[in-house]
Amino acid sequence: MSTASETKPSNRLAGKVALVTGGARGIGEATVRVFADEGAHVLFGDLRDELGESVARDVGAHAIYLHHDVREQASWRQFVDAAVERFGTIDVLVNNAGIIHIGPLVDTSIDDYLDVVKTNQLGCFLGMRAAAPVMAKAGSGSIVNISSTQGLEGAAGLSAYVASKFAVTGMTQTAALELGPQGIRVNSIHPGGIDTDMGDGDMEGFEDVDSSAFFASTPAGRMGAPEEVARMAVYLASDESDYVRGAAFRVDGGIMAGERY
Repeated sequence: MSTASETKPSNRLAGKVALVTGGARGIGEATVRVFADEGAHVLFGDLRDELGESVARDVGAHAIYLHHDVREQASWRQFVDAAVERFGTIDVLVNNAGIIHIGPLVDTSIDDYLDVVKTNQLGCFLGMRAAAPVMAKAGSGSIVNISSTQGLEGAAGLSAYVASKFAVTGMTQTAALELGPQGIRVNSIHPGGIDTDMGDGDMEGFEDVDSSAFFASTPAGRMGAPEEVARMAVYLASDESDYVRGAAFRVDGGIMAGERY
């Protein structure tokens, strides 16, 4: 069975400058690595400095790590300014940073809810707002927002996460309408069933769930790899997707295709 890890780089992003948030692990780390393999210069951020710096050392000259808090406007200014100072422009923004809170709606505190919204939703908004003027000045650019299958359908126990990811889906469509005339295309990716560490430490009540058995029943018959999401991001970041605007791409192994009886 062919997987993303077997795909050979083809220099599809040669010379492009990409910003990636939440790049220290999971889908973000995979995006940093795959983008660099495809020839992009990647400036990526996270709050996990030790992990981020390790990824940057491992990737090499095509990746630069900066401490970055997507919830803070000042941090976004520093992040964007660093890219412009180093490379002169920004071609791609991947809004990937995200957190999750699991629990019934009635047991979710306001603080827990807002923590998720500030990272997943506000972070995406601030990122688009910060990067768009640089892209508009250049007359081109691609913004890739990482939403979720839970940005397309509800899920019990994930009220804050679902709310934030639906917001990302809607903002993507709105931004595509507003920024398209300036040469900027905006699209969203909706992963589902991806094998990452996100959610560690906040999985109370789900410890006994056999995820491998669940995903074995999907059309793909397995969980997805972070690199498979990153490969979709490569397409959306590349010039190949010039006519793709305001679209939602599911990378979910067919989970949302329907019921199988």
